[in-house]
Amino acid sequence: MQSLKTATRDNFFIVTLNNLKQLTKIRLSLSVVFSSIAGYLLGATQIHFTTMIMLGLGGYFVVGASNAYNQIIERDLDALMKRTKNRPLPSGKISVKLAFWIATLMTLTGIAMLYTINPITAMFGAISVFLYTCVYTPLKTITPLSVFVGAFPGAIPFMLGWIAATGSFGVEAATLFIIQFFWQFPHFWAIGWVLDDDYKKAGFKLLPTGKKDKTAILQAIIYTIWMIIVSVIPVFKITGDFYIYTTTALVIGFLGLIMLYFSIRLYQLKTNKAARRLMLASVTYISLVQMIYVIDKFAH
Repeated sequence: MQSLKTATRDNFFIVTLNNLKQLTKIRLSLSVVFSSIAGYLLGATQIHFTTMIMLGLGGYFVVGASNAYNQIIERDLDALMKRTKNRPLPSGKISVKLAFWIATLMTLTGIAMLYTINPITAMFGAISVFLYTCVYTPLKTITPLSVFVGAFPGAIPFMLGWIAATGSFGVEAATLFIIQFFWQFPHFWAIGWVLDDDYKKAGFKLLPTGKKDKTAILQAIIYTIWMIIVSVIPVFKITGDFYIYTTTALVIGFLGLIMLYFSIRLYQLKTNKAARRLMLASVTYISLVQMIYVIDKFAH
């Protein structure tokens, strides 16, 4: 009997943990934490592990809360899509009330943790929750401009790490913000292309032209080019304390050209397979670039 109770308790814990992971979109949230830590390492003159821990946990709570609020608002729409119908809310695994309290607790905890670093970090954390929840999410069923709006909170994490390290917003933080801002357009339009049929079931309007056409991909190509340009600008030492070696700029530029290649291939082929390759290339690009920036900084 005791072993049965233990097994039941363990199973309940696993189910609850899985529901929380889905509610907070753990992989997305961890990628955001990665960006924040990279930004912190770039900005720090002296690394404080306590600050890094607070930034990582606070960032996870803030992003996880945003994802939870998003799923609360879109629960009925999620039930219509194959990709999301088994999420905790549309499947009934978690009640709306419980999800709301989880999201609220995570928001308050996350902002409080970021505030212990400095007030500006907390402010941008709060702004990201507001923009993602109250502006981006409602706009998804109204206009493709939702992707433009969503790119703002999506670009904050990389910048947030720098602000956590320095306590100020300057040209360096702005550069990190712009890099991730431009990157999001080809990335999310590639996702929008692959999932267009599913998104249409929920009435989401994510592709810039509202349909899978060459004009939509052309815009992704243009943003990719802008992303490449901004990502190598620090080599000219016009971005304050954030600058990179010429070799580093060449490597980052090459990675950007690979992503541009996949954007052009999508333009030529107009297939879901090509869109998936662009999506994978974009995820690989941003992770590698952030790591390369950090390696370059410590090589100075």
